[in-house]
Amino acid sequence: MPAQVINGKEIVSAYRAQIKEEAAQLTQQGVQPGLAVIIVGDDPASHVYVRNKAKACEEAGMYSEVHQLEAATSEADVLALIESLNQNPKIHGILVQSPLPKHISEEKIVEAIAVHKDADCFHPVNVGNLMIGKEGPAPCTPAGVIAILKKIGYDIAGKHAVVIGRSNIVGKPMAILLLRENATVTVVHSKTPNMAEITRQADILVAAVGKAKMIKKEHVKPGAVVIDVGINRLDTGKLAGDVDFDDVLDTASYITPVPGCVGPMTITVLLRNTLEAAKRALQSQVNV
Repeated sequence: MPAQVINGKEIVSAYRAQIKEEAAQLTQQGVQPGLAVIIVGDDPASHVYVRNKAKACEEAGMYSEVHQLEAATSEADVLALIESLNQNPKIHGILVQSPLPKHISEEKIVEAIAVHKDADCFHPVNVGNLMIGKEGPAPCTPAGVIAILKKIGYDIAGKHAVVIGRSNIVGKPMAILLLRENATVTVVHSKTPNMAEITRQADILVAAVGKAKMIKKEHVKPGAVVIDVGINRLDTGKLAGDVDFDDVLDTASYITPVPGCVGPMTITVLLRNTLEAAKRALQSQVNV
């Protein structure tokens, strides 16, 4: 029996309706949640993501600013812009779109964003808080994956989750969030021997490796939930995930499509993080 394809559109709509409602309530109290996105250079994929983020903000009744900078913009100018956004009370979340041109240090840029305005959970302080279970912004893609699993009614506790990939953006924080939900977690990567032997033990398989259609039927335990984080452009111009969807479809119990599920859910968590930061800003005004 083929896997149930997770309806990303339905899940995203439900979460965003809730965010829109809360944003409207907050705006009535005098604080409209605001997100600023900075993009440096002309990477086509980045421009698509930024457009989608701005549109999602607008639809949720949130304030949005997009700062498009030339690829030759100096690091100092980007840092100066971030500092002005740190000081701007209309902005509650700041996101700098990756990749950045080589002359700009990603590390310096991330650390320049005010901890309480870090909408992506990239700042070392927020990453540390995540690690020890303190409150703070959620890492957008991993938190989106957890939200998807909860929305389909899947009980994560006690399950064996295998994460393929160990990036700071997805792999590592994904493992931490799954641990928080009481899963037993294994992380595999490019240096893992016999990867398929390990991935076949997974009740939950999260693919975040950045290689189109790398995960085949032999990697998947019958009945596993397969979450595909990858988004890769094929030579044909079409988008594909890290999972060979057609090959895995008859083995998994649930599977996410690419595009249309984890990507929009990532943006949804970004909106949620901005909303929560705006709530904290309002609270600090009340407590003054």
